[in-house]
Amino acid sequence: MTAADVVVALDVGGTGMKCALVRPDGTVAHTERHPTGAGRGAAAVVETVLTVAEGLTERARRAGLTPVACGVVVPGVVDPAAGVAVWSSNVGFRDVPLRDLVRTRTGLPTVLGHDVRAGGLAEARLGAGRGAGHVLFVAIGTGIAATHVVDGVAATGAHGAAGEIGHILVRPDGPRCGCGRPGCLEAVASASAIARRYAELAGPVAVDPTDAGSAAVEPTGTPVTAAGVAERAAAGEPLAGQVWQEAVEALADGLATGQALFDVTTMVLGGGLAQAGPQLFDPLRVALKERLTFHREPRLVSAALGDEAGCLGAALLALDARPTLDTAPTRDAVPALDHLSALDAGPAPNDLETE
Repeated sequence: MTAADVVVALDVGGTGMKCALVRPDGTVAHTERHPTGAGRGAAAVVETVLTVAEGLTERARRAGLTPVACGVVVPGVVDPAAGVAVWSSNVGFRDVPLRDLVRTRTGLPTVLGHDVRAGGLAEARLGAGRGAGHVLFVAIGTGIAATHVVDGVAATGAHGAAGEIGHILVRPDGPRCGCGRPGCLEAVASASAIARRYAELAGPVAVDPTDAGSAAVEPTGTPVTAAGVAERAAAGEPLAGQVWQEAVEALADGLATGQALFDVTTMVLGGGLAQAGPQLFDPLRVALKERLTFHREPRLVSAALGDEAGCLGAALLALDARPTLDTAPTRDAVPALDHLSALDAGPAPNDLETE
C-alpha cells in the first residue's frame, strides 16, 4: 500500500454515524458525522449509509487519495462472513446484506463487522490496550458488551456472539434483563440499570421519554442519569452511594468471571460509565482484586479513543481483510434496496444488542 491509500470507515449507530478516511498506519485523513435517522426505517437508513460511503469514496479521490477498501460496523447481531446485519433494534435492520450493498455502491472491497468488537480491536491495537497482547475491552453504556483481543485479533465466536459479558448471570434474584432472564450483569451495572435502580429506590418517578429508558425523572422534573447518580454518590448522598456500590460490586463479579475465562493482561473499560474516572476505577480495582484467587490481576484502564474507536476499528477490519476481499459484484447480484422497506426489526430470538 502507498501513502496515498485510505480506507473508508463507517460506524453506524442508532443516533449517528461516525465516518472517516483512514490511512494504513491508523492515522485519520478526514472525519465526518451524520445523523442515522433510524426512525425513518431500515430502507432509509441503508440509503444513508450507502450515500455517505459513496460520498467519502469520491471525496478521497478528489483529494488525491486512493480508496482501497471500505469497513462498516453496526450494532446488534452481525454475520461478518455473510456480510449481513442480522438484527438491530436500534438501527432497524433485519437480515440486511449491507456488505454487498456498500461494495456495489462504492465499487470498493467491503467488510462488515460489529461495532463493539471493532471498538475493542481499535483500543487493543491503537489505544489503551496497545502492546498488551491479551486485552478484554468492555463497553458500559445502555448495555454491556465486551471484546476479547489476542495479539491484535478479536474473537467472534462460532455464531458471531462472542463477548456478550453483559449477559453473565451475577444476581439470580435481580432485575429482568432485556434478553428475558433476570440478573444479567447489564441489568444491574449498565448506565441505564443504575439510573433505573436509583429511580426505584427514590420513589415514584416518570421515565424521561427522550432518553430511551437510560434516565429517570424525579417528581421535580430533574433527570437522573447514571452520571447524576455518580455525582450524588460523590457528594455523599446515601441512596446514590448505595446504588453506585451495588453496580460496582456487580461489575466486579462480571469482570472476575471474564478474567477467569480469558486470563488477560489488560481490561479496557469504555462507554459512558467509564467517564466517571477514579470514582468508578478506584473501588472497582479493589472489588475485583478481592474476587481473584489464583488468577492474575489484570491492569484496569480507561479507554483512550473515545467514540472514535468503532470507526477506527472498522478501518482496521477493512485493512486486515483487504487481501481476501472480493471485488464489487454486479448490481444484479445484490438484492434490490426496496426489499428492505418491509423489514421489521422486532424481537429476535437472541437479542444480544447492547448499544
